[in-house]
Amino acid sequence: MTKPISPTLHGTIDYSTMAAALAAPRVLDFSRSAAMATYSLAAGYLALSALTDYPPAVKRAVPLKVHGATDLLLGVTLPLLPWVVGFARGRRARNFFLALTGITMTVTALTEWEPKRRRWFGMH
Repeated sequence: MTKPISPTLHGTIDYSTMAAALAAPRVLDFSRSAAMATYSLAAGYLALSALTDYPPAVKRAVPLKVHGATDLLLGVTLPLLPWVVGFARGRRARNFFLALTGITMTVTALTEWEPKRRRWFGMH
């Protein structure tokens, strides 16, 4: 079954979500520890997105399936960060990370990680 999110759309969602993550600490008035966790996440994820083998990449060095595995790992890790880093009492930051978990897992589940190559005149 083909999934509704193509690699191109996934990349666009990645960049948009990380732009929101970069703005969130100031807009939502995060504590220093929450802001640093958010900025670190955004920087790392922007680097991953820029290097993933999908059309919005700057350089296609990371296989799409590795990106998908990283998304799954993030989906498990993100909801724990407020408690691990120590900002779980900050409702806005905590809820931002929980919402980001939901977005990450939904987009990951709906992404076509093995896009079919179009065949033109018998070529792959």
